[in-house]
Amino acid sequence: MKIIRGLHTVYALIIFMILFILLLPLFLIPIFRQSQFHLTGIFNRIWANLFFRLTFFPIDLEYRFNYKEKRQYVFCPNHFSYLDIPTMGLNKINAVFVGKNDMENIPLFGYMYRKLHITVDRTSLKSRYNTILRSFEAIDEGKSLMIFPEGGILTNNVPEMVKFKDGAFRTAIEKQIPIVPVTIPYNWIILPDGQWLPKVRTIKVIYHEPIETKGLTLENLAELKQQTFDTIDQELKKALNES
Repeated sequence: MKIIRGLHTVYALIIFMILFILLLPLFLIPIFRQSQFHLTGIFNRIWANLFFRLTFFPIDLEYRFNYKEKRQYVFCPNHFSYLDIPTMGLNKINAVFVGKNDMENIPLFGYMYRKLHITVDRTSLKSRYNTILRSFEAIDEGKSLMIFPEGGILTNNVPEMVKFKDGAFRTAIEKQIPIVPVTIPYNWIILPDGQWLPKVRTIKVIYHEPIETKGLTLENLAELKQQTFDTIDQELKKALNES
């Protein structure tokens, strides 16, 4: 079984690299023509769909609200696996990722990621501040955001989340746009952190009802953060009991 999973891993890495090389010229369009930023989400969706389908992972996206493509949202998913990033590329609503700058050092991919998304060095106060400003600017430009509120894969007791950071919720309140809690219930089973032999299982994503922020102030930040946490946590517990 391990040999088969090992071969599957090698195959998946090859597919990932081939798709990246083929799609890189397309990603250059929104890099050099920022007015076409919406293409980033479209190309992410193409890449993610092709990757998961060619590597034999079924996909199940569940939207529990009637989303509006032209409305802006801040998406907040749980984060337990390296599969979570390509998984969120499946989102039907175009969004810019806000995340750690670890991937900037990957040749070519790092350049693309840095140019199209918002990266942060969490060890630097200046970088964290600039990330907030860039997030505000992205909202002003009409973009939605994808932010992992845990700040990375940090939990030692999957599927329990760690305390959420403030950035996503501060941005949503300041710009008065809704938070969308997102539950990714099974990626930690498919590809646990620190492992490289995935199990084939459905890539499931649940987009919960948006939490409106109109009329909220920074005094409501803790409450908004807790409501988002509880929504995702309840779904994770439900999935754990069913798995």
